[in-house]
Amino acid sequence: MKSEELKTAVRNRYGQAARDASGCGAGCGCGPTAANPITTNLYESAETVGVPTTAVLASLGCGNPTALADLRAGEVVLDLGSGGGLDVLLSARRVGPTGKAYGVDMTEEMLELARRNQREAGVTNAEFLQGDIENIPLPDESVDVIVSNCVINLAADKRRVLQEAFRVLKPGGRFAVSDIVLLGEVPDRIRQSVELWMGCIAGALPSSEFQELLLDVGFVDASVEPTRIYGAADAEGFLESFGEDRASIVAAADGKFASAFVRAVKPK
Repeated sequence: MKSEELKTAVRNRYGQAARDASGCGAGCGCGPTAANPITTNLYESAETVGVPTTAVLASLGCGNPTALADLRAGEVVLDLGSGGGLDVLLSARRVGPTGKAYGVDMTEEMLELARRNQREAGVTNAEFLQGDIENIPLPDESVDVIVSNCVINLAADKRRVLQEAFRVLKPGGRFAVSDIVLLGEVPDRIRQSVELWMGCIAGALPSSEFQELLLDVGFVDASVEPTRIYGAADAEGFLESFGEDRASIVAAADGKFASAFVRAVKPK
């Protein structure tokens, strides 16, 4: 699939996810994250107090980067692929009134939802920008920390994404994202599935390749720390579309995918 075709498919899928979250009330048990083994149970209830329910429901991540990024008062944070705004709102809270949190997303429906969530939460030190994470709409060396939550896998050109992240970070700036990584070989059918790519599975980089790519574009102290390895029971959920071959594909995927926290630093 060509890059623009993939972007269109991703934009359509996440636009629908925004609409689903907008139409789902608190405690209804629905929304984009319902019954998803990757996107559920990522945030403590105390963390999301004061955050609109729709921001939580529209979160399609695989981790909690804002809790692990060691954000400090006064810092400028950028969330790549900010979706319904959950990680931006949590980041804005952590950096305080002297800091700022930006979110970049290419999906209009998600941006509309995120801005509505921001108004409802009363957060004034956040801003949502429409754009592509392969062409970040911010100046060079303007950001202290970059976070992201299971979005880099959605990009066809991951090198370009990391180059852009390096460009907008200040010297000494930190790259701290949650993403899916590959821990072993998987069947080609998983790699070729658009549906799974949009769910951050088929686009997963091998953990060693992700680390090497970070170093190659200029980062230092790059590391990939698996936080949850998905077994056969988890794979049953996200491989349900494979029909008769499902059992063999689930077995082949057992233990091959993991949520991971990926860190790196831009040299001073």
